[in-house]
Amino acid sequence: MIDTKLSKKTKKKILGFQRDEISEHHIYKKLAARTKDLKNKEILKKISNEEREHYQTWKTYTNMDVKPSRFKIWKFYLISIIFGITFGIKLMEGGEEGAQKSYGEILKLIPERPEIERVIREEQEHESQLIELIDEERLKYVSSMVLGLNDALVELTGALAGFTLTFQNNLVVAIAGLVMGIAAALSMAASEYLSTKSEESEKSPAKASLYTGFAYILVVFLLTIPYFFIMDVYICLVLTVSSAILVILIFTYYISVAKDLDFKRRFLEMALISLGIAVISYLVGFILRIFFHIEV
Repeated sequence: MIDTKLSKKTKKKILGFQRDEISEHHIYKKLAARTKDLKNKEILKKISNEEREHYQTWKTYTNMDVKPSRFKIWKFYLISIIFGITFGIKLMEGGEEGAQKSYGEILKLIPERPEIERVIREEQEHESQLIELIDEERLKYVSSMVLGLNDALVELTGALAGFTLTFQNNLVVAIAGLVMGIAAALSMAASEYLSTKSEESEKSPAKASLYTGFAYILVVFLLTIPYFFIMDVYICLVLTVSSAILVILIFTYYISVAKDLDFKRRFLEMALISLGIAVISYLVGFILRIFFHIEV
């Protein structure tokens, strides 16, 4: 039962905790029902049950039932389906840091409450450990996706920059970039297949090859598309570089959340390398155009 000495503000905070806990209970429950892997299913069920227990713990202070947030449930459920369970869960748990600080504040207002201490401890430690146990196939092939994306971004951004100044014809640049990009994607996919096969790891060489090739070809199409529809090659180059930065931003954020890595450092590193190669290639194209008097 609620302690009558608690202020309305404190009670409101606790009701907010209840809403979060019961919402997360339903999120984990839905993910567990959808997951085929038995190990992952049991982990998700365990976390779901803990979230329900946390809800019941907070309820002893308010003596009130709270409905879950349908928006939050479907938001993180859909994110988990599209981008993977690990990413969805870690994104959700990452947003709980503020809640954990609030738990600490409540503990100061209601000292010597072992049940609250238990909730805080499980939120900070136990659930994170359980999440790390989740075995998701796509994360096994992150290195293959990184290989495909990095190579495509560095090589193709640089090549398109060089082609832009050398040829100054949007269709010529587009076709040259597309042909070079597809050939390079097939080459990278084949190299990844042979490399993975020689490593004797748990990864499938065929799947590693597909992840690498798909990532490369996806970037190829994203970077060359402007040249097929826009006549001004310099506007195309700006859009291509902007697309490259956007791809780096999205993928770096995904990897940083899913693998608990430093987002800022990895983003700056990839962006500077890709843009640096693009600038150098642009200058090479400028020199070649003047030296060979190229006109297309």
